[in-house]
Amino acid sequence: MTTLTPILSRDWDRTDSFTLDGYKATGGYSALTKALSMDPDAIVDLVKQSGLRGRGGAGFPTGMKWGFLPKDNPNPRYLVVNADESEPGTCKDIPLMLANPHVLVEGVAIASYAIKSSQAFIYVRGEVVHVIRRLRRAVAEAYEAGLLGKDIQGSGFDLDVVVHAGAGAYICGEETALLDSLEGYRGQPRLKPPFPAVAGLYASPTVVNNVESIASVPGIVANGAEWFTSMGTEKSAGFGFFSLSGHVTNPGQYEAPLGITLRELLDMAGGIRGGHRLKFWTPGGSSTPIFTDEHLDTPLDFESVGAAGSMLGTRALQIFDETTCVVRAVGRWIAFYAHESCGKCTPCREGNFWMVQVLDRLERGEGTEADLDKLLDICDNLLGRSFCALGDGATSPVMSSIKHFRQEYIDHVDKGGCPFDHSKATLWGGNK
Repeated sequence: MTTLTPILSRDWDRTDSFTLDGYKATGGYSALTKALSMDPDAIVDLVKQSGLRGRGGAGFPTGMKWGFLPKDNPNPRYLVVNADESEPGTCKDIPLMLANPHVLVEGVAIASYAIKSSQAFIYVRGEVVHVIRRLRRAVAEAYEAGLLGKDIQGSGFDLDVVVHAGAGAYICGEETALLDSLEGYRGQPRLKPPFPAVAGLYASPTVVNNVESIASVPGIVANGAEWFTSMGTEKSAGFGFFSLSGHVTNPGQYEAPLGITLRELLDMAGGIRGGHRLKFWTPGGSSTPIFTDEHLDTPLDFESVGAAGSMLGTRALQIFDETTCVVRAVGRWIAFYAHESCGKCTPCREGNFWMVQVLDRLERGEGTEADLDKLLDICDNLLGRSFCALGDGATSPVMSSIKHFRQEYIDHVDKGGCPFDHSKATLWGGNK
């Protein structure tokens, strides 16, 4: 059985894990000292060799993204950390920044040095005020200790870090919408190309990385690429957080090598809540096609999950037992996407709105079997035709749920409404 690999979460049980003293007591910032003695390009090569892939969902190789910055561009370079975590079911970056903010700050310093940037931004979701305060305190501690600012540790490297609070828009998790928001504009995705590596923040070369991606860098610098590749699979190296929520006995963060299975994770989490069985689950948040109990042994790495018909995404494993109405669950997800659509493109703005109407109609018992074809037709007009990935992601739960649970949709038509007692899916009603 695969074992857990507590690395980023190793010291979360320390009462002072979020302080500079607590972080340094367990070796914190030693990787920064090592990095500052290396050539910046050597760090980029090291991250490439490690096989670290973006932990924000897409899984793009981190070192390769760093290497895309043009060498002949005279504009300043920027590092932007995407901490606008807001995908339904995803909760890994928020607890990481709360319990161990300095590993992110150290990662920012190393990554900025590697890409030759003297200005970095951490864009945090505005609602998590407690996280913003803790992160700002960590940055202040790092400045006071000479780990940020001018001539860091006598290396001649200067770095300023700004913690920026967003206004609470899901669309700002898309990297170009995040950049527009950071510049003071309404958060809406940009047309690509040009890509951020060429013309990102303030039309300058910019690297945008997820919190967990940047937080993984100090460990790679300190321990080497082989240490990182010793975990995970050949093409999906390393470790990551698997966020288990829903109808599971012990929900929470499980830091494990990529390639672990849900069956193994459920064993560690005490299984499905007592007296119930697994019905469906999301491997990477609500914008990924759902899986069923048939996929319990699918390795949770980018390639295996993709081959099985879904995406690893943010490893947000939302677990649903047999008391859950799949139509109602999907309807709530699509209501979220309809609300969070920026409205810039017609397919997403209109498509999500109309899917909400159809799903609500089915849930009320006013739908017909033709509504299933209507939903799939709307998805066909959304998938690959929206301005950014929000529209594509919204089609995933609809299409996959009809594929796996078509009869349940039809039951809503035949029985004149939802056949489920929704109270049984709740914590207090599950044992009835």
